[in-house]
Amino acid sequence: MLDQYSRNIDYIRISVTDRCNLRCVYCMPQTCKTYLGQEELLTYDEIVKLAGIYRSLGIKNVKLTGGEPLVREHVDELIFRLKEECGMEKVTLTTNGILLEQQLYGLVKAGLDGVNISLDTLNPEHYNRLTGDCNTGKKPSDSNLEAVLWGMRKAQKQAGISVKVNCVLMHQTREELLALAELAKGSINIRFIELMPIGQGKEKHTLKETDVKQILCETYGTIKPVAEKLGSGPAHYIEIDGFEGKIGFISAISHKFCGGCNRVRMTADGFLKPCLQYETGMDLRTLLRDGVSDAELKAQIETIITQKPKCHHFGEMNEPEQTEHRGMSEIGG
Repeated sequence: MLDQYSRNIDYIRISVTDRCNLRCVYCMPQTCKTYLGQEELLTYDEIVKLAGIYRSLGIKNVKLTGGEPLVREHVDELIFRLKEECGMEKVTLTTNGILLEQQLYGLVKAGLDGVNISLDTLNPEHYNRLTGDCNTGKKPSDSNLEAVLWGMRKAQKQAGISVKVNCVLMHQTREELLALAELAKGSINIRFIELMPIGQGKEKHTLKETDVKQILCETYGTIKPVAEKLGSGPAHYIEIDGFEGKIGFISAISHKFCGGCNRVRMTADGFLKPCLQYETGMDLRTLLRDGVSDAELKAQIETIITQKPKCHHFGEMNEPEQTEHRGMSEIGG
């Protein structure tokens, strides 16, 4: 469906949990946080019911997020239902990759179309610092990075599933960025993502798209923009001679893409957000559990999507009062 600015909204990010088995410094507070109770989460039946309404409004692509979506049991069953019962054309998943290898067979069998693996460095020491745990004195297992890489390699070998790596830009060294970029020498697309100033991210320094492109140009010579659109999201890509995969950028701050934004988000507790920055939206869980009709649910969802804001105002001197105060793990990354 079209919003008030004639943007075609055909993509939704659905968070299935706010829990995670890591504590990435830009996503979760390092002090222990309180998670949603089981009764506060949307059930899979509730997600499927809402997804059917989204599909009737023209939304055809779903990204499952968290938290870490694979810590919630039976995500493969949800994927199957989104494809078979709701008719979603594409269902993909964003994960930190730790549980990917052990769950991959079931996910692919259920119809998963693609996986995005969050991986901000290949340096084991830096990886452990970035993904630190909130438990006093406890460090992430040294095997976590190894598990991510095994899962990534196994996913690469699966026919019909796309594999992308997402790297959030912070203060990585030149060597770290190049090591990640070289993943694209294989069949993997790597995307460098500018850190969004949400929650913990407000306190972090971030590199920008131009910084990474300069390093790539100095190292590999000419980089060429890819004209075709790859995927459902806002990434734009470049290609480098000798690389099978592409290198993409999602640069919401330095290269604002609001004019072409095609997505909305739903949190794990059922709050529909038309824009990441703003707290405004609709509590669909309460409507569902109060027993409102499907027609009323559809009307409310249609209203929220239609009213999607024109653009975000991250980084401006006077940000709107309605700016989101929750962290990314609570909203859905």
